[in-house]
Amino acid sequence: MSKKRWWSITVSFMLMGLIAAGCGSKEAKNDTNAVQAASTDSSSKAVTLKIGAAAVPHAEILNFVKPKLKEQGVNLEVIVFDDEGQLNPALNDKQIDANYFQHVPYLDSVKTEKGYDFKVATKVHVEPIGFYSQKLKSKEEIQDGATIGIPNNPSNEYRALVLLQQQGFIKLKDGLSNYEATPKDIVENPKNLKFIEADSATLPRSLPDVDGAIINTNLVLEAKIDPKSALFREDANSPYANVIVVRSGDESREDIKKLDAALTTPEVKKFIEDKYGVAVVPAF
Repeated sequence: MSKKRWWSITVSFMLMGLIAAGCGSKEAKNDTNAVQAASTDSSSKAVTLKIGAAAVPHAEILNFVKPKLKEQGVNLEVIVFDDEGQLNPALNDKQIDANYFQHVPYLDSVKTEKGYDFKVATKVHVEPIGFYSQKLKSKEEIQDGATIGIPNNPSNEYRALVLLQQQGFIKLKDGLSNYEATPKDIVENPKNLKFIEADSATLPRSLPDVDGAIINTNLVLEAKIDPKSALFREDANSPYANVIVVRSGDESREDIKKLDAALTTPEVKKFIEDKYGVAVVPAF
């Protein structure tokens, strides 16, 4: 082979290599652009879901599922309300997309009272209501004429009185089927217990002034009271599961469905059991 021909073949191979490299570079650039475009497109499709919640355990459980929802294109914004009484009005006024703080009997009572058009999206947990005292060490120490603090909102007042009935302290009249009762509905009170009806949030602070009080577990946790110190409490069969509540029609929204699914996984169940023990029981 002549030197001239050898050089011609070498140059040809070099040119082919450069062309191939150029094509590869162009393809790599195109691939990078495609990935960036897909990422931008995915980001643009992300939605923000605003949920109003009580601080403990509700907001803590929601924050636990935040990363999983973010992977699914849902940016969960958890807004803690110090005044839980404002959570339903905020949902009704579309300040938030959902709330998480209440059980179904309470929801039913306020829907009837306020005319809210709300729906339950999913059940998450039960907080067994319990009897707490700074003066007594066991339920057997509850004396004649003891003063007991109970919540003054209809559904939780009924719940507290039913718990006392289950423990044998009182008997309620028959026919109470709407989750509402007051001390006026007591037909037997052998220990002549006296009842102080108070806002649920004030009951932990009232413990020095009463013989005992029946308190919702989320308020017990917020007040740094050991939930294991309850002298007695509801069992896990309580109908008072805390629920995600949305405006009617929104329960079929894709982001709400993703939230429901994220809150009812084995990982969430383990988180609840490990973090709260007897104080909070998964309802799924």
